[in-house]
Amino acid sequence: MTTIETLVRPLLRSRWLFHAGAAALTYIFWWSGLTKILDFAGAQAEMAHFGLTPTALFAVMTIVLQLGGSLLIVLGTRWAWLGAGALAAFTLGTIPLAHRFWTMDGTVAFLEKALVQEHVSVVGGLMLAAMLAALRRDAVAR
Repeated sequence: MTTIETLVRPLLRSRWLFHAGAAALTYIFWWSGLTKILDFAGAQAEMAHFGLTPTALFAVMTIVLQLGGSLLIVLGTRWAWLGAGALAAFTLGTIPLAHRFWTMDGTVAFLEKALVQEHVSVVGGLMLAAMLAALRRDAVAR
């Protein structure tokens, strides 16, 4: 093992780095949930913009999903897979609802397609986070 590997290996196995990475991965969700709480009228307007009614119910469900799913991942509990799966499904579900690049032209279509590609990458990160949480739990159980 090289000197760099000797230094990096404990860092990669550290609890705090897992939690920091999980918080960074889920930032887009928990920050969105918090801003929806702080501006609930804005959250309802967002739901109305996408044709989701009743707006208050959809806003509350979105907040619960974003904050609850993020928390399950960041804590790395045995339910991390559930949080990751819920956030992944939510993320993929926003594509036909909010990022319909195939119905657009020009720069707007290009930008929306880029957002969809980012969404797919986030889903991949969520899958890896669920797997990593399971591996960490199994390692601790041994």
